Amino acid sequence: MMLRPRESFDQHVLECSLKITPEPENLRFIHDVFGNCIGIARFGTMAESLTFESINRLEHAPENALDLPSSPDSGMNSYPFAYLASDLPDVHSSMLCGYPNSGKVVQDWGRRFLQNLPKIDAVHVLTAMTHAIHEELTYVSRQFGKPQTPQETLGSGKGSCRDFAVLMVEAVRSLGLAARFVSGYLHIPAKEGDSPSFKGGGNTHAWVRVFLPNGGWAEFDPTNGLVGNRNLVRVAVVRDPSQAVPLWGTWEGDVNSYLGMDVEVSVTAE
Repeated sequence: MMLRPRESFDQHVLECSLKITPEPENLRFIHDVFGNCIGIARFGTMAESLTFESINRLEHAPENALDLPSSPDSGMNSYPFAYLASDLPDVHSSMLCGYPNSGKVVQDWGRRFLQNLPKIDAVHVLTAMTHAIHEELTYVSRQFGKPQTPQETLGSGKGSCRDFAVLMVEAVRSLGLAARFVSGYLHIPAKEGDSPSFKGGGNTHAWVRVFLPNGGWAEFDPTNGLVGNRNLVRVAVVRDPSQAVPLWGTWEGDVNSYLGMDVEVSVTAE
């Protein structure tokens, strides 16, 4: 299980409860290679259904990890992007493209964001890419199955939040930046007047984290065109989306016993 939000300076878990029916024979928690919290449950009895109810209460504060124009090191974010030699060993795996067959298509698409900008730096390029995915591609809800390849998303012009996150991760990596896939929860504020409508609620949500040469890890939600972490509650940060499956496992029984799976996520603000 990957259900518990990550601890950080911008989000603190105040309360956390997990109710599993039937009760597992054994339940333990570990941290994976990225520091995400993983719950592992083992069962010793037969059951007609299996339910997981995870309730988390946290303090969440929007943060600004983007480079300030007045920063003396702002030139570090200029294209071509280059990391400090001391950072390269740690970000290298997040710079490697995961869909080599889509390489040329994604690279050509990503390079369009190096033009027609007031300043060719990481912040402007990533913001333009985030807005382009949100404005040019059509969002479709899909709860299950693997993400589409970036080539499939660009070819069809539509996708889920996971598909858009995978596309942006690959495009960012093709430009020489380190990027990671983020899985978590989306808070949808009460709509007032001309406030924007958000997509991706009611289920787990996916977005992107990019390591800026000057500024560290910053978050971008291409599904909703958001820059920064506002309304985003991160649970898992990984190199590849296959490493951020919220719930998975195996069971023993008749092949016809499987009745399906329902998922519901609700995020409210106090």
